[in-house]
Amino acid sequence: MTAPAAATASATASASARTAAIRINARAGIVIAMAAFLGIVAFFWPFLVAPGKFGSNYAPPLIFGILLVIVLCVVISEIAEGGINSKALAMLGVLSAVNAAIRPLGAGTAGIETVFFILVLAGRVYGPGFGFTLGCTSLFASALITGGVGPWMPYQMFGCAFVGMLAGFLPKAGGRREVGLLAVYGSVSGYLFGFLLNLSFWPFSLDPNSSIAYLPGLPFTEQFQRYLAFDLATSLGWDTGRAVTNFVCVCLAGPAVLTVFRRAARKARFQAPVRFSSQGGTGHDRPGAPPASP
Repeated sequence: MTAPAAATASATASASARTAAIRINARAGIVIAMAAFLGIVAFFWPFLVAPGKFGSNYAPPLIFGILLVIVLCVVISEIAEGGINSKALAMLGVLSAVNAAIRPLGAGTAGIETVFFILVLAGRVYGPGFGFTLGCTSLFASALITGGVGPWMPYQMFGCAFVGMLAGFLPKAGGRREVGLLAVYGSVSGYLFGFLLNLSFWPFSLDPNSSIAYLPGLPFTEQFQRYLAFDLATSLGWDTGRAVTNFVCVCLAGPAVLTVFRRAARKARFQAPVRFSSQGGTGHDRPGAPPASP
């Protein structure tokens, strides 16, 4: 690699690092990994534990409480380590309010969800840590505004957190290629979100005699085949509506929103280094400095 190319790559990497609103240090990475692990367990527990063995009637409130504690730990850990400053908190609050405000516009009718494309674009620009936290805070604020607090809310928060976080790990691209990549990812995430959310109520929603119902004790492969049939029969149309909405919103609004987000990141300089400079003139003006030579 030539010197100009190396300098350009270094400058690009430095600029990309500065746009990350939340810096992921080692401790915060461990906490986020724990949150991700808890989310996976919360979604896929029907394949591991039969209903009734784990106090399933009390599991959703327990998951909800643990989720809030972990999200608070993520934010507090970042604040303690200096990874999130007042500008990043302000951006998080603004985007959470925007998502909470626009979510009722879709209301989930026919699978139309207006909240995901902001998560995808914000996670792309501001990094996986910001995307994870924004997914949780957006759904929490929306649930409070619309009265959607219930046992399903922690699953929705985790699902949106994963959507925002994974958007921050997408490969580098630019221009139309980047918009196309984000649109495809938004479409895939629409299907993935529905696939995960159905796991939260599948074990309790059907007659056990149904061929697509959850049956405790079955081998994983048979249980998973039943769930796939359940997902295709009950959720494919809604998930398709969500996927199409994400794709269209990213294609239409993606370029403009990406430009706005990156301009805000450049002006905010979330990860800008702090430099101290002396003020007050020459060195002999400082107390204790030797007198200047004539």
